[in-house]
Amino acid sequence: MALSLAVSPCPNDTFVFHALVHGLIPGAEPVELTFADVDVTNTAAERGAFDLVKVSFAALPWLLDDYELLPCGGALGRGCGPLVLTREGRTDLTGATVAVPGDRTTAYLLFRLWSEQHPPARVEVVPFHQIMPGVAEGRFDAGLVIHEARFTYPRHGLTALVDLGEWWEGDTGLPIPLGAILARKGAVDPAEAAEWIRKSVSMAWANPDASREFVLANAQEMEPDVVRRHIGLYVNEFTLDLGEEGFAAADALLGRAAAAGITPVVKPLGR
Repeated sequence: MALSLAVSPCPNDTFVFHALVHGLIPGAEPVELTFADVDVTNTAAERGAFDLVKVSFAALPWLLDDYELLPCGGALGRGCGPLVLTREGRTDLTGATVAVPGDRTTAYLLFRLWSEQHPPARVEVVPFHQIMPGVAEGRFDAGLVIHEARFTYPRHGLTALVDLGEWWEGDTGLPIPLGAILARKGAVDPAEAAEWIRKSVSMAWANPDASREFVLANAQEMEPDVVRRHIGLYVNEFTLDLGEEGFAAADALLGRAAAAGITPVVKPLGR
């Protein structure tokens, strides 16, 4: 039977996993791919729904009993953090209703840590594609966005109240741990899975044209230039190997969250 794999349709995931999904990695198990937004996979992983799955680092405290964190394939980096967007003129979130893409996303966890002393009046979880139009139309006072929205939010007439990545990096000196790849215990050997994913990443870098059609077909109407910038930002050295700095970033995020009473305590993830 094929291993079940769930990732997002975002260009960084389709770029990274193209070779593995298409059976191009010698010796790798066949995989059956499901596309789902990360707020969906965070919940599905709690049920053990997939053998390999992309989730938010913020969701790990609820998942590590059944899954093992892989040291590759995820999304970490610098200059790629979530943004809090508002209409022009708003300078804080006093009395605000804020739209967020998921209650266990790393973006929302960073937002909660940043706004701990001055939280908004109300938070609503809404589908990601509704956030920017909702803020522009006045249905929400602010919106928390990720990924390609970094490149497109000015088109909606919005401004960035805060770049949570800049805030995090300035406060910790560490990269932002956004998305993680997990392997379900007993279903797949984590060392083997990590090797397959690293080979898939390396093949994508070596021949970017090979995945172009697959990436663009699933890019949710993003222009090719936005797709290219998206991949360049989110597929980096941490995708190939978290390394000491990547693990330190994840430990710092989850440690702060536990200290603030937002998430359960987890053991250090570092190797």
